[in-house]
Formats: sequence, structure tokens, C-alpha cells
Amino acid sequence: MTKITPPVAAKKPHLVTHHNDRRDDPYHWLRALNWQEVMQKPETLDSEIRAYLDAENSFYESEFGKPTAALQEVIYKEIRGRIKEDDSGMASPDGPFAYNSRMLEGKQYPLIVRTPRDGGEETILLDCSVEAGDGYFGFAGAEHDHSHRYLAWAADRAGSEYYDIVIRDLDTGVDSAEIIKETAGSYVWTNDSSALYYTEYDDNHRPYRVRLHTIGTDQANDPIIFEEKDPGFFVGVGRTQSDKFIVIDAHDHQTSECWLIDAELGGEPRLVAPRLTDREYDLEERDGLLYIRTNAAGAEDFKVAIAPVDNPGAENWTDLIPHEQGVLILDTIVIKNHLLRLERHEGLPRIVVRDLRSDKEETVKFDEEAYSLGMSVGYEFDTSVFRLTYASPTTPSRTFDVDLETGTRTLLKEQEVPSGHNPDDYETRRLFATAPDGEQVPVTVLYRKGTRLDGSAPALLYGYGAYGMSMPSSFSISALSLVDRGFIHATAHIRGGMEKGYRWYVGGRRENKTNTFTDFIASAEMLIEKGYTSKGRIVAQGGSAGGMLMGAIANLRPDLWGGILAQVPFVDVLNTMLDETLPLTPPEWPEWGNPLASAADYARIAAYAPYEQVAAHDYPPIFALAGLTDPRVTYWEPAKWVAKLRATKTGNAPLYLKTNMGAGHGGASGRFDRLKETAECYAFALNAVGLEGSFPAN
Repeated sequence: MTKITPPVAAKKPHLVTHHNDRRDDPYHWLRALNWQEVMQKPETLDSEIRAYLDAENSFYESEFGKPTAALQEVIYKEIRGRIKEDDSGMASPDGPFAYNSRMLEGKQYPLIVRTPRDGGEETILLDCSVEAGDGYFGFAGAEHDHSHRYLAWAADRAGSEYYDIVIRDLDTGVDSAEIIKETAGSYVWTNDSSALYYTEYDDNHRPYRVRLHTIGTDQANDPIIFEEKDPGFFVGVGRTQSDKFIVIDAHDHQTSECWLIDAELGGEPRLVAPRLTDREYDLEERDGLLYIRTNAAGAEDFKVAIAPVDNPGAENWTDLIPHEQGVLILDTIVIKNHLLRLERHEGLPRIVVRDLRSDKEETVKFDEEAYSLGMSVGYEFDTSVFRLTYASPTTPSRTFDVDLETGTRTLLKEQEVPSGHNPDDYETRRLFATAPDGEQVPVTVLYRKGTRLDGSAPALLYGYGAYGMSMPSSFSISALSLVDRGFIHATAHIRGGMEKGYRWYVGGRRENKTNTFTDFIASAEMLIEKGYTSKGRIVAQGGSAGGMLMGAIANLRPDLWGGILAQVPFVDVLNTMLDETLPLTPPEWPEWGNPLASAADYARIAAYAPYEQVAAHDYPPIFALAGLTDPRVTYWEPAKWVAKLRATKTGNAPLYLKTNMGAGHGGASGRFDRLKETAECYAFALNAVGLEGSFPAN
């Protein structure tokens, strides 16, 4: 095979000055001037930029894609073989019907179906595989109305997260010609089925406004119900479980504000409590009371307060579930007679059920070292049943219906692995790494029994560490393809998430951001010290904000890693946070800092931003993935990063950039196409540690 030369991006001076610091960003030209248009019309991308991205894709395909195609196909078939292709969800009752989704064998997208509650034939309401055709199809869900006559469904056709809402008449199966175009994907029916509240974007792709579309009218005449003036706040719309209120929420990552609309009468939104910096709250309603999950008044790990609907201001909030340090309340559900809350205590999840008639509480938890736990209810408020989902790295997901009146727990579904899976063949461990400042960082480890723990095994170490998002210790059909080949599969629950409470989040954001990186490095060093793997045998993986983590740890400890998988990586942090026109920049300032307004924030971000800190190191093999229409991590971030790495790094370790020219932040939209991307990443990991071939030098 003829070896091709890696693409070399042109350097074009682009001098900028902030806080008396003058910098040159020679790859700034990769940021399309018409990026908003490109999000919706990828064909409008500047030809020079497209040529560079195409050259990188060709290089990847020639040097890695084609040589590992057979391995990728083997891994893809393995993972697909663990999926029950003709699978069904769990029916959720609502009035006369039970609604569900099903997957058919060989199909990429679901069927939306319903069955009469008292028995009868299933009706297919929407076949997403038919609607998708051969293109990108980002399905934003389907919602039936209260009369059960109409179905609203929404889809993004480009990966840019602009969703068109379509109204289907379920009596005829025909879609209305009126389409609510270019929405932000959040929508809800009015109780009388006459209209839909929906969100829309501003010119910079930020959901900032709620409109009301009355069926049968022109979208251009839809009245504005709510408009957010602060570009740092995003807007969403939903409803309470009780169906009494439409809820409009405005929020950034640390501050929130809710407005209520009577779902029967409509009218103007009514403010619950005005935004107060760093105060978060969300709510449900029951019998004229609001149940408010909040961190108000120093409740760092959240509490639950109540307030009258007619007088909901914060001065009237009364504690129902007081704050308890170290017990993080993640979510609450209110149904007719019960309050359910999902908590995390000592790093593990639990569900606490409170009978609102007697205030008696019961706790649901499990005994494994690491596991994930979820709760949900369907469409109905007047019910005593909730749905519990449990899984662990060794145990496939199990879903139960729990009747809170009778105590009956009914197993609805156990995740099937058609190709076979014996949980007893695997071990799960919850380990702790000591961070440089002494904090104990949890690490969940999965490996196959019999794997030698003498340092010879390779490892894949996954991390995220941002926005307070915790990484669940759940079952992964994909990870088994590495574990069955002798890999240790590990997840580092680093600061920036909330695995150990809200303080764990605070400890990994803004001025504490570098703790996220050093926690991850400490996790790798602990795995080495305990004999799970060895230096140079660890493949690090992260995406989006976790991709920023990948860029940072590559700069800090390039010697530690056998390879780095950076998926849609947020690596150009400083330049993005300096560009207030980008969709996420103002809402992200509370998370990272505002380098436009603050010299201290500017200096701090510049000191760790992966793109800024690229240096003449022998970097490990790196595989970066991007999406051309990604509005969250724009395609030019990984493109600029790879261009600078090529021009700066030493050594011959391979460096690949693959840009999906027809997808956005989530990658391919179909379930099987996503598996193919996973297979690519795993083929890279296997090559990085020499288990399946090795890389050509470049």
C-alpha cells in the first residue's frame, strides 16, 4: 500500500489581544464565517475548509480505516450480536391506551405503537425507519395529545439540532401539511389538544423563546409566550406530572428560574421565584402545593421544599426533606400519594419513597460494589406504580414495576444478550485513587475473571468530569468486546461530576478545573500501582467536555497513555469562551469562567486549554472524531487541535481526525451506524496496545 502524507493545514496569521495578551491563532481560518448556515446546509461550507477536512478523512481512511476494516467488522458484529434487534420497550398506560416503542430486526429506528388498555390489536403510530429514509434522522420523540387523536413528532435532518415538528392525525395516519419548522426540540401539548407550546432558537442557536402554535394556523403568527433576554440562559418547556401546569424553565448550569401556565386556562406565565445566582430549583405539583427540589439557603446537596401554588415565592418555601450533607438529591417524582427521590449516598444511588399521607419512608438500594439505578413513571399522575431500572457493569439492565400500595415488585424486562452473557464470568470492583490534594477518587473497574492483574493487561480508562454529570456504573454491551480480549475497562468518577455530592462538582469547575485532569491521571496511576495495567498500556477515552479532558491529559502526561480517543472534543476552550456569538458560550461562562470579562479567568483557561498548550512532546497515538453540523462542539475545535498537533508534536505516533460530514454532536443517528463508530474506536484501542495489529508511523 502506498503511504500517503498526513495533511498539513495552512497557517494564516490571526492576531488577537485580550487583557494585554497578544496571541496568534494560525488555524482560526478553519472556523467558517457562515457557520450558522453550515449547521443547516453543510453544502455551503467554504471549499478550502472542506478540502482540508476531506484530506484528513482520506488520510484516516487510507492509514487506519481500510487497514482495520476487517477488525472493525468483527467488533461491530460482536456488539450487534449482543443486541436483541426485535426488541420492545415497556408499555406505558395513559387513559384508554398503553403507548410503547419497538425495534424491528435490521432496522435503525423505532416504531411508536399503542395498544388498547383493555386488550386488542396494536396500532403502529409512527415508523421512524420509514421517516428517516437514507439520511440523517435525529429523532426528538413523539407526544400524543390528551384526546389521543393527534401525535406530534419531531426530527432533525442534518445533525444541527434544528427540529421540525409534524402533527399526525391518528385516526387517518396522515401528517398535516403544517409543519412547525426549525424549533429547539422542546414542545408540549395544551390540555385541550388545540395547540402546542414549543421552544425556538435565536440567531446564535440558543433556545431562548417559547411560542404557542394553534393547530390550523400559520406558524408566522404564533404568539410569543416567553422570551429570555439573557444570552447566558437557555429556555425549555414541559409540564407537571399532575397535568395542572405548563412549566417554562430558564437556566444556565448553576442558576434556574421557573414560570407556570395553567394548563387548562392558558394565559400569561407566572413566575415562581426570580433567578438568584447559584440557586437552582425544579418543581412538581400536587393538590395545590409545589414540591421544589432546590439548593436554596445553603442546601448544597439539595433539599425538597413545599410552597402553595397561589403564593410560590421563595419566602414561602418550607422544608419537607431537609438538606443532609453528603446525600445528594438527584431527582424527584410526585404522583398522587407519593414522593420519590433518587439520591446518591457514599457514591452509590438509592431511591427513597415517601408516602405523602403518612410521611413514612422506605429506601430501595442494592448490595453490589458499583451499580446504576433509575426511576420513572409514565404518563399518569393517579397511580401507585413507579418503574425501577437496575444494572451493574456485570449485570444487564433489569426493569421492574413497583406498586407502592401493595409492595409488589414485578419484573417487566431483563436485557437479553442474544449471543450470550454470563455475569459470573466478570468481576466489578470499586477502587479509589488518591488525588494530589488527598481526595479519594472512585474508579469503577470491569474485567473478565482470569485476567492477570500483574500489570500486563491493557486498560481503557473513561472520564468526563463536567457540568455535574455523574457517570453511571451500568452495563455496556460494547465494553465486553474489549474486556473479552483481556482489557481492563475502567471509569474514573472524577471531580466535575457529582458522584460524591455537589462539592465534587464544585471541586472540578472554574478555578478548580485542573482537579478534573489530575484526578484522571491519579486514577491511571492507581491502576498501574495495583497491577491492573502498566504505563503506556492505557487508552484514555472521553467525549465533548470529556474530550477536553483528553486534550489536557495528553499535554500533561503524554508518556502515560498507550492511546487517546477524543470524541467531539472541546479542546479550543479559550477561543470558544472568547466568542460570545457561539451557541454555548454565554451559558458556559459559569462553568469555565468568562475570559472576556475577567483577566484571571482568561489566564486560568489559557493555562490548561488543550489547543493553547500543545507543545513539542512525543504524544501518544490520538484519534479525534468530529461532526460538521455539531452546534455544541463545533467541528473546527478538533480540526484546529489536530492541525496544531501535526505541526508541533515530535515522534512518529499516529494522529487521525475523522469528521462526519453529515452528522452533529451525537455522531451517526441510526443505532447500527453508532455501533460502527464504536467499533472504529475499539479497533484504535486494540491497535494502540498491540493486541490487534499496530499503527503505521506518521
